[in-house]
Amino acid sequence: MRVVSLNVNGIRSATSKGVFDWLKHQQADVICLQEVKAQEDQITEAMRPGGWHAFFNCAQKKGYAGVALYSRVEPDKVHVGFGSKEHDDEGRYLQADFGKLSVVSLYLPSGSAGPHRQESKFRFMEHFLPVLKKFLHDGREYILCGDWNIAHKEIDLKNWKSNRKNSGFLPEERAWLTRIFDELGWVDVFRKLNDKPEQYTWWSNRGQAWA
Repeated sequence: MRVVSLNVNGIRSATSKGVFDWLKHQQADVICLQEVKAQEDQITEAMRPGGWHAFFNCAQKKGYAGVALYSRVEPDKVHVGFGSKEHDDEGRYLQADFGKLSVVSLYLPSGSAGPHRQESKFRFMEHFLPVLKKFLHDGREYILCGDWNIAHKEIDLKNWKSNRKNSGFLPEERAWLTRIFDELGWVDVFRKLNDKPEQYTWWSNRGQAWA
């Protein structure tokens, strides 16, 4: 199974820029999108391309957060949310089950907007850790895709020294990921396959950092 995950920063804008044309060439079986920023009534036919089963978990707040999942094969079951009302209302979790395998499209809160958002992020982390523990004992295999809004180690961030006090690289956030990987045994697949420096999964749009 080939799984593709992408933060589209607005599915309507991404659609107009040809994201689904690009995805046609990725030979994916499952596509996970984050930050769709759309309501259900704003999902057009262009966002439901032929040959795909499409599922959405949209935030109650308009133009905010939200995740989507597309699959070639119809899932046995789809789960919307993970049981935290605060974050389920923001459309941050969508799970599709295929036999014994579950694929999750996940979008963690960003704390960069201010202390109130960082506190929401910490609450997400607190509520989601028991979910990850439970997954280890339910007899299923999991692929967790998405935008986690946290860099784990110095190698995962271009300018790590200047970001040590910023949301996304705070000691508490990094320690949380360490627990997930070292104590619970989850695997950072990207870093497992790309263990060399200068390999990243995200660049800021500010100052054309991605160029």
